Amino acid sequence: MSERPNIVLVLADDLGYADLGYADLGCYGGEIETPNLDALAANGIRMTRFTTTARCSPSRASLLTGLHPHQTGIGVLNWNDGPGGYPGSINDRCRTVAEVLAADGYTTYMAGKWHLSHDSDTPNPSWPTRRGFQHYYGTLAGCGSYFAPVQLMRGEENVTHEALEDPGYYFTDAVTDAAVGYLSNHGDSPFFCYVAYTAPHFPLHARESDIERGRGRYRDGWDVTRERRITKMRELGILDAKTEASPRDPDVPAWEEAGHRDWEERKMEVYAAQVEAMDRGIGRIVETLRAKGKLDNTLFVFLSDNGGCAEEFPPGLGSEFAAKGFRVVPGATRDGGAVHVGPQPEYLPGGEDTYQMYGRGWANVSNAPFRFFKRWTHEGGIASPFIVHWPAGLGDRAGTISAASHYLPDFLPTVLEATGVSYPDDAPLPLEGVSMLGSWRGQTGPEERCQFYEHIGNAAVRRGQWKLVREYPADWELYDLGADPTELSDVAGEHPDVVRELAREWARWSARCGVVPRERILELARWGLAVRG
Repeated sequence: MSERPNIVLVLADDLGYADLGYADLGCYGGEIETPNLDALAANGIRMTRFTTTARCSPSRASLLTGLHPHQTGIGVLNWNDGPGGYPGSINDRCRTVAEVLAADGYTTYMAGKWHLSHDSDTPNPSWPTRRGFQHYYGTLAGCGSYFAPVQLMRGEENVTHEALEDPGYYFTDAVTDAAVGYLSNHGDSPFFCYVAYTAPHFPLHARESDIERGRGRYRDGWDVTRERRITKMRELGILDAKTEASPRDPDVPAWEEAGHRDWEERKMEVYAAQVEAMDRGIGRIVETLRAKGKLDNTLFVFLSDNGGCAEEFPPGLGSEFAAKGFRVVPGATRDGGAVHVGPQPEYLPGGEDTYQMYGRGWANVSNAPFRFFKRWTHEGGIASPFIVHWPAGLGDRAGTISAASHYLPDFLPTVLEATGVSYPDDAPLPLEGVSMLGSWRGQTGPEERCQFYEHIGNAAVRRGQWKLVREYPADWELYDLGADPTELSDVAGEHPDVVRELAREWARWSARCGVVPRERILELARWGLAVRG
């Protein structure tokens, strides 16, 4: 193949492992209708053992650089922890995939969420426009209203006013519009287009017409929905028939015992509408590539940044929350009305007058069959759906499933092998990952290696069948993922030698990659609060 491939990277936000519905295929077991991702999967490859970090900013840093997030300056979020902690901005010790490809003749585009700069007010070396992206539209923030996002930029120009002035504005559609515009007007050079949706990250905001299409879909509640997903996973071969699925999360009541079930049902209807709006946008991107004759030789990758989110804001903060500087929560609607923040059943989510999350019960459905959520390094926090579509480069592998073990640092090495572009000799740090091309093409998977994870003290190391994992500040747990992929049977007591060996490997990695001990981060936070107080 003489022509270098184009690259399209689509990243969802807080999408759980089991959320994708695939109306015809049922790729990962969900009931949410995603026919466009369905089509990509049917003609591409689904990975069932791809993992991320446990939260938004670190995942983006690792995905774009081929390094571990701590090496890039982002260990928690885009917060500046001051001297002794993480700076919260992507640093000069890494090279982004956009920088590497642009230096070799690729045109680089980005639409969507950046979330890799502590200073999002003044242009600086951590902005996307300074890290290889020649064209940019999106939000520098980590989340916010879908109807009136904060820190909305075109290039380095703040265009937040455009959303405020447009009564029909919806961020997911705006991200799609930007990506489609880039690709429609693109010439003949190879391109890299990074599309980072905020969907389905909170708040629960969707067009009423999209919510209405899913009305009644979740009337049976989270227990029945979760069981249906697990059953479908078994039918599809995503989950082995002998593998035990995790039970309902212990902090989630049985559906029959849950309060405000109409409100709970509505939350998942809105969440599904957010995913379906994203899928519709992906369909528009695909059709643009097809119309330009570029789809076959475009390496198209779709994944999520972490598992489903069980977080909740305290209720009733409204304008006070915004007044304290947390700008992603608007102090008022565009017409000056109140914004009702947090779990308040008297206000149904969906419109810009609410700022709600879907909660632990539905997050437990999103992450089926696993335990835990975003923030944890157990599988529920890091397992991600992953689809790759590249007809010109994957031959007869269309419609197959890969169980090879890969993670975020592997994306950049994969792009380099696919494009023939070399990693710069003057890069401060070597790449941490390996290419996924061999796995995609059905060859032997990567040699047995350790894969490392850390987020807010939660930590893990995986090698072969073994995964050592801990929930900070508890002791290490050990799981045989070959026999127990849902992490239900801790065998640390039976294999103390494996625990010691993998714990040593993790300690060496954390020292090498600059992991700041969680105790130090908490100490810095207490010190900062004391100084500010």
